[in-house]
Amino acid sequence: MERSALAVDIGASSGRVLLGELKNKKIELKEIHRFKNKIIKKKNSKNQQEDCWDIDHLFKEIINGLEKAAAKNIEAASVGIDTWAVDFVLLDKEDNRLGNAVSYRSHRTDGLMDQVFKKITREEIYKRTGIQFLQFNTIYQLYYLAQNEKELLAQAEDFLMIPDYLNFLLSGTKANEYTNASSTQLFNIENNDWDHKLLEKLKIPENIFHKPVEPGTKLGQLKKSVAEKTSFSDLEVIVPAAHDTASAVAAVPAVDHDFAYLSSGTWSLMGIESDQALVNKKALAYNFTNEGGVNDTFRFLKNIMGLWLIQEVKRELDDKYSHGQLVELAAEAAAFKFIIDPNDDRFLNPESMIEAIKSFCQETGQSRPETVGEIARAIFESLAFEYKLVIEQLEEVSQKEINKLHIIGGGVKNEFLNQMIADLTGLEVYAGPVEATAIGNLLIQFKANNWISDLKEGREIVKNSFAIKRYKINDSAADYDAAWDRFRKLKSINGGN
Repeated sequence: MERSALAVDIGASSGRVLLGELKNKKIELKEIHRFKNKIIKKKNSKNQQEDCWDIDHLFKEIINGLEKAAAKNIEAASVGIDTWAVDFVLLDKEDNRLGNAVSYRSHRTDGLMDQVFKKITREEIYKRTGIQFLQFNTIYQLYYLAQNEKELLAQAEDFLMIPDYLNFLLSGTKANEYTNASSTQLFNIENNDWDHKLLEKLKIPENIFHKPVEPGTKLGQLKKSVAEKTSFSDLEVIVPAAHDTASAVAAVPAVDHDFAYLSSGTWSLMGIESDQALVNKKALAYNFTNEGGVNDTFRFLKNIMGLWLIQEVKRELDDKYSHGQLVELAAEAAAFKFIIDPNDDRFLNPESMIEAIKSFCQETGQSRPETVGEIARAIFESLAFEYKLVIEQLEEVSQKEINKLHIIGGGVKNEFLNQMIADLTGLEVYAGPVEATAIGNLLIQFKANNWISDLKEGREIVKNSFAIKRYKINDSAADYDAAWDRFRKLKSINGGN
């Protein structure tokens, strides 16, 4: 059998099943199947509408991808699944789902953080978990259930995050994967296990959680019904870094340690790789997170709203413009005319992203952007400023000198934004690969299958397998100083972080 594995990589808007073949110390990547993902409206046990994931659709498409692979006579050794973090399903004692697979963009957790802080302080939660405070974290989703759907939570036997559940449907094995578990703000950073004190304080049943397993754990082969349907008789289900950002960071083509990474997609995840958690007053003040990484590392990073902003503008305009056309319109618009705070809560899931951006500008003493180009440029410039700010905060908290920035993910294609990042930060900026998440997923499988020795070897292979573009500082670039001062003042007025 060739050294081949399948990576299932599912994001907020689409999913992919890709084949990764390891040949002559290089990875050949082939797309087998691509499918759409979107938030749907479903009613909960209280007959209220919720923003949810169509989890049955996602599993059906995974099966479709495996069937296509089998039809191509692909002899893969294993398959691994990664998705976004924080969201989950609950199962009853007969393995039936309880309730919906609710999306983190649901408004059910609005205002709940302050309620939780009355039971256990913000400082204590951060000390115990090291996780950034975001209103949609799993801790607040489960607290919502404990307060509003007690009967549902009382019936629960298993808590499985989205990739955990999909793995269970493939293999029949229930397990919580470590990198994803660490994102929940219910995971104790010192004990490396679920935090019993937090669970007890918030009346979340402890028995529903499984002891987390490390990336690279083999869950077993496809269960019989799946194997028969897909014609794969001996496909091993291997847990990669199931948190998509953890997989993406594993694929950063870096050989030195003086780098930061920017996983640029629907969300922007910006941070450094650290051998130890960085939990202190400054990290808390800047709202950084310490999520589990591969090989006993931590991903010290910050979640930034990211390209969701422009994706929603594109959708709201009925996809009249391609992403490339939106970039072109932005490049033609006047520089630094409008600035927003990308992390303002109003941008999480507004009814109209365009109106949210216009109203933010108006409320902060600016005029309202009117053209599509002005709105797009405001997004890209504001994201670049946010990245510069986070780089400065990373260096301050970690006491680490950052000389290089590796951009990975879909944002690699946005050359206008990437050049702006290089000009603004003054760093050596390297962009690529686009499919970093799937590649990192594959690297974990390769290591589990004993095809590579360690992550360092894997990153060398990535570096030699995919085109990486370097962005040099443009000496003729616009003067950023005045706009940077405006952005800093705006952030300060708007809450700072």
